[in-house]
Amino acid sequence: MTYSTHSPRFWRSLCALALWAASSLALAQRLPPDVANALARAKVPQDAVSLYVARADGLGSPRLSHRASVLVNPASVMKLVTTFAALDTLGADYTWKTRFYADGPLKDGVLYGNLYIQGGGDPKLVLERIAATFAALQTRGVQKVRGDIVLDHHLFEPEARDPAEFDGQALSPYNTAPDGLLVNFKSLIFTFTPEPDSGIARIRSEPPIADVQMDAQVPLSTQSCNDWRGALQAEFANPDQVHFGGSYPVKCGERVWPVAYTDPASYARRVLQAMYLGLGGSLTGVVRDGRTPGDATWLMDAPSLPLGELIADVNKFSNNVMAQQMFLTLGLQAGRPGTFAASRAAVAAWWPQAIGRNVPVPTLENGSGLSRDERTSASALGQLLRRAAAHPQAAVFAHSLSVAGVDGTAQRMRDRGLAPESIGNAQLKTGTLRDVASVAGYATGRSGQRYVVVGIVNHPLAPAARPALDALVEWAVKE
Repeated sequence: MTYSTHSPRFWRSLCALALWAASSLALAQRLPPDVANALARAKVPQDAVSLYVARADGLGSPRLSHRASVLVNPASVMKLVTTFAALDTLGADYTWKTRFYADGPLKDGVLYGNLYIQGGGDPKLVLERIAATFAALQTRGVQKVRGDIVLDHHLFEPEARDPAEFDGQALSPYNTAPDGLLVNFKSLIFTFTPEPDSGIARIRSEPPIADVQMDAQVPLSTQSCNDWRGALQAEFANPDQVHFGGSYPVKCGERVWPVAYTDPASYARRVLQAMYLGLGGSLTGVVRDGRTPGDATWLMDAPSLPLGELIADVNKFSNNVMAQQMFLTLGLQAGRPGTFAASRAAVAAWWPQAIGRNVPVPTLENGSGLSRDERTSASALGQLLRRAAAHPQAAVFAHSLSVAGVDGTAQRMRDRGLAPESIGNAQLKTGTLRDVASVAGYATGRSGQRYVVVGIVNHPLAPAARPALDALVEWAVKE
């Protein structure tokens, strides 16, 4: 049946259709009751929140789209951009290579010249792999170096910054700067083990580090464990000494304290010297920084773990410096050091083809989310997650996310107890900064349908709104 455009019935039908459309749009924007209630309890207004929930397969309209196109600070959820760009452009099997060179002859286990260690940007060159690499070097005939060990950091040129600039926490490992030759995240790890019978706590530290005096014990106390780090009265300012002038509460049991080394520029020199000598190597010269000569002789490569494994460290555990290593790698060009500016340009060129020409490119600073300036929208992250779900390496990307209530940063959802059906049924990346709380990833509904879920809060009371983000994931799972 058709109606004339002059017919009253036509205009009544048109008005009804318009009212239905407006009503449907209103419903699409309305927050789920549990989310709205959690925001109200946190005293966070709904206009400080961006939410997006849609089918992961890209079909249909979003189930929820609340301020989804507004540009906001996503905190560490921005790591999804860096890791998916790396997975898509470099591939899951990509490895970073630390290369070894010599400028003299090698005979009977002796290198008559300098040994060069050229950083390849490895995001996870940690103690176990350094030890294995030095063992492989000895197997290749380098037991003694009659010269210097020269460390080449020049692959990257990250922007110089004060590690305390971001939040005043210069000794927090999450503020560690990227490096072409990044050794063990430039951090020291102290383990405190109480021995009540002797009245002391033993202190173990790793990695071994040359020319740094470390206290081996500290007296025990009976005070509460609330501020055990403060009670230790740690003195880290002197690069040549670590001293604990206080005491350790026996009630704490064994605790671990990771600390960024106070002189990051000398960290690699000190640690590699201690490890090389500790593993039986011999050195007549010093360990110093420098460049690899163009005519040096290649000895061996030490490849990193594959990218497909390393993005799990970045996303599950929100490792900032690893994310920045990957981000800098995206901008590498032959003969030029990697810079954040080059990486920002590389992502801006990649984004339209990979995510969509109509999806705004994120504003990136260092690719880790450890920034006051990075911006994107909930819908843009939702589109990235949809693209990733259809990618040939979709399983690798999803596996890099925390399983709700099980591992990584999303493990805390079990402790909060606010989203019981989400436990084990959502794969998520979380983000936290001052004034920011966020979550993004995949949730599997009761029907088996998979959804992309993004929630971002930008507000001075954002940390109190974390239960609202739990409620968002739970709502998606319950369908």
